[in-house]
Amino acid sequence: MIAYVKGTVEDIAEDNAVVDVGGIGYNVRISADTAARLPGIGERVKLYTYTSVREDAIQLFGFLSKNDLDIFKKCITVSGIGPKGGLAILSVLDADSLRFAILSGDVKAITKAPGIGARTAERLILELKGKIKVEDTAIGMEIQGTQAAGAAAMDSPQKREAVEALVSLGYGQAEAAKAVNAIEGIEAMDSGAVLKAALKKMF
Repeated sequence: MIAYVKGTVEDIAEDNAVVDVGGIGYNVRISADTAARLPGIGERVKLYTYTSVREDAIQLFGFLSKNDLDIFKKCITVSGIGPKGGLAILSVLDADSLRFAILSGDVKAITKAPGIGARTAERLILELKGKIKVEDTAIGMEIQGTQAAGAAAMDSPQKREAVEALVSLGYGQAEAAKAVNAIEGIEAMDSGAVLKAALKKMF
């Protein structure tokens, strides 16, 4: 089992990268998010890897952090989600956003991944919700244990109202909460100003 590859980036594509390790080029499958965060060609990189062994192929799937690799491994334990599906999900949601989407039951955010339908997203949430802890996420929110609350316990009325307004406009609970939480100086703003600032972060 290959735990990681560490070497020079030789090539980068949307879904794979070639890393030269001691003169051997490793073709590593990556998510679009990882591709966007890789250093440039000719620079050094370390990718934590998962090895997929099938009858017709052996593939490496690479991630820039153990955090990304951990949530990927959890995803592929779900029936109907293989390594390709796991990468698709992590191409539209970073590891932290995915954990938050699972905890908040945000099916809409997960179904943005190509090939992931509502039933698969619901199964992912059902099977992984108990395996993910609130403290595993870096999004600075507490998660309530009730479905009705949509899982986001905001620490101020203007945050709650802004998230509710964004959800009513069609945004997912996870992306709405993340946008609101990213606003600086929110304590001095009213609900309308918070909503405007959050909408700007959506584009």
